[in-house]
Amino acid sequence: MTDGQQSSLFGASESANTARFGPLAARMRPRTLNDFVGQDDILKPGSIIRKMIERDRLSSLILWGPPGVGKTTLARILAETSTAEFVQLSAVSSGVADLRREVAAARDRQAMLSQRTVLFIDEIHRFNKAQQDAILPYVEDGTVILIGATTENPSFEVNAPLLSRARVVVLKPLEDTHIEDIVLRALNDHERGLGEDELTIEPDALKHLVNLANGDARFALTSLDMASVGAEPGGPITVDMVAGATQRRAMVYDKSGEGHYDTISALHKSMRDSDHNAALYWLARMLEGGDDPLYVARRLVRFATEDVGLADPRALTLTMSAQQATHFIGMPEAALALSEAVVYLSLAPKSNAIYRAYGAARDDVRNTRNEPVPLHLRNAVTGLMRGLGYGEGYQYAHDHEDAMTSQVNVPADIAGKEYYEPGQRGFESRLAERIVELRDRKSQLQDDNATKTDPSKG
Repeated sequence: MTDGQQSSLFGASESANTARFGPLAARMRPRTLNDFVGQDDILKPGSIIRKMIERDRLSSLILWGPPGVGKTTLARILAETSTAEFVQLSAVSSGVADLRREVAAARDRQAMLSQRTVLFIDEIHRFNKAQQDAILPYVEDGTVILIGATTENPSFEVNAPLLSRARVVVLKPLEDTHIEDIVLRALNDHERGLGEDELTIEPDALKHLVNLANGDARFALTSLDMASVGAEPGGPITVDMVAGATQRRAMVYDKSGEGHYDTISALHKSMRDSDHNAALYWLARMLEGGDDPLYVARRLVRFATEDVGLADPRALTLTMSAQQATHFIGMPEAALALSEAVVYLSLAPKSNAIYRAYGAARDDVRNTRNEPVPLHLRNAVTGLMRGLGYGEGYQYAHDHEDAMTSQVNVPADIAGKEYYEPGQRGFESRLAERIVELRDRKSQLQDDNATKTDPSKG
């Protein structure tokens, strides 16, 4: 890196200002791999990423992980250890013009100084398709080495061509022991942390802070910084100080990304497994994370038809009532209506027979010839239609015993197909008996009709 660029990005003047006035999380940012806490799987000695750093053999990377686990920190360490020029953009505030400007500078740097350029794009998932496409040719031809940081699943948020030219590095939430280590470092660091105040932290306060951090180092340090304001120099940080600083847990739930779909999947599968306690937990995770309660209600209606079905016909009625209640009163009261539905669905007998039945009927519609509706089932509303035989031979069910006739109500090529096969749970056990009864009666009526039509078959 040139001195000018280094100073403007991470140089001495900026570091001095950060050390004096910056937030604690920024002041305590690790400067070397040895200071980096967590992510042992990807940064352990001998790992590919560590060798890339040690040998200055960087290639394009997508750093994917939740907030506060070290994505930007790792990128900055790459900048400090590489001979390549390091340029940083934020996808929140940058556009195609900024990308083109940095690419042009990278070309000049490569031509005149034989120096590579690492382009770090923070929150790369916020770039739209056109913006991601704009950088693709320059990643492909080596003009820049791309390092992107994202909290969203790259499979959904990064274009496939760009993703195929970069290695995805998954950063995990930090363990509680990591957060504890980071907090204690900040308390004892006299240069960048809170060491000058000689503060301590009560064991229960430390445990409370670590628990609330949810693996987010930035949240832990920001909360520690705020809690320390209430402590006297040389005194302890108490549980009450931590509680006042944090207010609530660091939420790692992403209501519009992968976390949203993972959590609704967990809710659905817990209900399917009749585990009402787990289902209530996942429901609370969604609602407390700010998810749309009407979305949850829609998924419960889907579950009532897909996984309960006619094993308990009341399930659909109850979930529709929960949807109406949610629409009518909103949150937070709607949480109770949704909880009632979740518990009911979890404890209800399960059947996917309706789901399978419709799927089988749909497959026949898609994969077999769609024959015309049989003439006897068509409405003859004009003289021409009656003349063509519409409605001829139709048997009005109410005129027959048990409201059942011998007529066939589907095209001949799928006659006799059985789509709905009820299970033996709940109300479906009674439906199974009824279907056998109706099937036998239908068969007898058709046999009797065949005998009348052709006495030789009697």
